[in-house]
Amino acid sequence: MRILFDQGIPVPLRKLLLPHQVETVFEHGWGLCTNSELLTKAQEEGVDVLLTTDQNHGICETFFEQNIAIVVLSSTSWPKIQATIASILQAIETSTPGKLHKVSIF
Repeated sequence: MRILFDQGIPVPLRKLLLPHQVETVFEHGWGLCTNSELLTKAQEEGVDVLLTTDQNHGICETFFEQNIAIVVLSSTSWPKIQATIASILQAIETSTPGKLHKVSIF
């Protein structure tokens, strides 16, 4: 599965998501894209899941037309993310294109 890390997702998480292919918005040069532009570009590149902490992706008017799933983490805290990796993996692996999946991180 191809996963795209939005800005704000700690890059060390990449190693915990193997065997998935993980890329970042920065690596693609998409840091200045709007949410809808980012979703369109990600879909065109064949990304399956956008992993983000941006709570506004769910209201993007073109989101439900996209063939990509969004998983939203409620925190950018690396120690807290590490502690909830099982929930993150489950959200990624059960994600559905055109759907928003939220992972609460405490």
